[in-house]
Amino acid sequence: METIGSLWLYLAFFGLVTIMLLIDFLGFKNNKGQEIKVKTAAYWSIAWVSVATLFGGALWLYLQQTAGVAVANTKVMEYFAGYLLEKSLAIDNVFVWLMIFAAFAIPPALQRKLLLYGVLGAIVLRTIFIFIGAWFVQEFSWVLYFFGAFLVYTGFKFLKGQDEEDKDIEDMAILKWLRKHMRITPQMHEDKFFVRQNGVLWATPLFLVLILVEASDVIFAVDSIPAIFAVTSDPFIVLTANLMAILGLRAMFFLLSGAASKMHYLPYGLGIILVFIGAKMLLLDVFHMPIWISLGFIVVTLTITAWLSIRHSKKYHQTTL
Repeated sequence: METIGSLWLYLAFFGLVTIMLLIDFLGFKNNKGQEIKVKTAAYWSIAWVSVATLFGGALWLYLQQTAGVAVANTKVMEYFAGYLLEKSLAIDNVFVWLMIFAAFAIPPALQRKLLLYGVLGAIVLRTIFIFIGAWFVQEFSWVLYFFGAFLVYTGFKFLKGQDEEDKDIEDMAILKWLRKHMRITPQMHEDKFFVRQNGVLWATPLFLVLILVEASDVIFAVDSIPAIFAVTSDPFIVLTANLMAILGLRAMFFLLSGAASKMHYLPYGLGIILVFIGAKMLLLDVFHMPIWISLGFIVVTLTITAWLSIRHSKKYHQTTL
């Protein structure tokens, strides 16, 4: 499989990720126990998007010098298309986290800790999934058609709408299994995941929520990773776009936590994008779509979705006054 990724590029990228995670961790440690304001979350979101954009610019400059302008243009467009795709799909992940936190009545101060560990876990798990996926694509090219069919199916599920039963946290199989096989305290114990009572180690509800956060990301990775392989088969681009989108998840969560009910048309926009990406995969041998078309389609769809959602929210607000 052709890739622009070299050992030094991977080391440089993971070095950048480590630095950004340390900055995020130190910010959490210095403001431990405090609720993140929407304004602060907006600043952090801008910072994460800026880092992702600057990385794309630096990648273009590097490739322009080492591989030529044509390769630089193609790879960077693939990166930004993948980044936008992962960022948009991550919004649905955020809404699931909101439901999990609401179901367990997790206060905002504890949400920060859970999301920090959640992002760390997501980075590790997605890195593993991406390299496994890249191996499958290289060894079994037909898997792309399976990915395509799966994405079309998932896209139509988004367009059809999710059943309320699917959103019941208590019905999650992993939650039932944990409660059956682990000692779990009935109440929280501050920010602890485990406590010892009468010499016996017990898990707290906070640990349950952490597992659910990680499990939800695994579930969403099943959608998002095949989707980005439709944009590019280069594992370096898949990895960098994916992890750059994940790094901003915490800030995105607190930014969107008050706007979940206002994103009325988001699932439909995501459904359209997934059907488009899936169809593109299925037609690989018939029609090669330029990357700028994929990038433009994602941008236009997300823009229209956001505009319709804002318009719907304003109309609903006016009718309830």
